[in-house]
Amino acid sequence: MIIIAGQLWVDAADRTAYLAGCSEVVRQARATAGCLDFVLSADPVEPDRINVYERWETDEDLARFRDTGPEPEQAAHLRAAEVRKYRISGVENP
Repeated sequence: MIIIAGQLWVDAADRTAYLAGCSEVVRQARATAGCLDFVLSADPVEPDRINVYERWETDEDLARFRDTGPEPEQAAHLRAAEVRKYRISGVENP
């Protein structure tokens, strides 16, 4: 399993519009084979921060979805990003 997690920073005044502009990407990701979860959400404490969480079955599933990065108009609004990829093995069900 692959987890992508981190944060994006945009101007606080732009965050709501930025997230609204990501709705279609979220729908597309969730409809992609191998996507177990995909969410971009407003941070409840920092008004300029967006939390990123994705969970994929395999690297190949993620690669099929990730042919390109953010749209140029979305990327133009990013002030900073810190997103990492984690490989998880041996997941236990509680």
